[in-house]
Amino acid sequence: MMTELLVNIDVDDLARATSFYANAFGLQIKRRFGPSGVELGGANASIFLLVKKAGTVPAAGASPRDYGRHWTPVHLDFIVDDIAAARVRLIEAGATPESEIENHSYGKLAQFADPFGNGICLIEFVGRGYDEIAD
Repeated sequence: MMTELLVNIDVDDLARATSFYANAFGLQIKRRFGPSGVELGGANASIFLLVKKAGTVPAAGASPRDYGRHWTPVHLDFIVDDIAAARVRLIEAGATPESEIENHSYGKLAQFADPFGNGICLIEFVGRGYDEIAD
């Protein structure tokens, strides 16, 4: 069985979201889906930005969409070579920093919220990366 990962991010402002992810991570538009979405390339998984109005319900029984800072158990980790430079790019692109750069045995970590309330982490691996903490 072959599995391909696609990342879908709901946003309420497509132009702002496209600008943020392009400027923060160097992603480029691969395809446009009219006014309702774009596919971004440049990461090892395609990232789709999908326009969904705030207040709409994503699934039966779910809370309405809210683009203020919210918590979800799923977030995006971007692996970078220079976390200090990447942190500056994210802030300049409009991300809200939620931590300073932290040092861990596997590398460096910095936490953010994108302009749509989604959690994002930057990770700069050192040594063997996550193998430093694996059993």
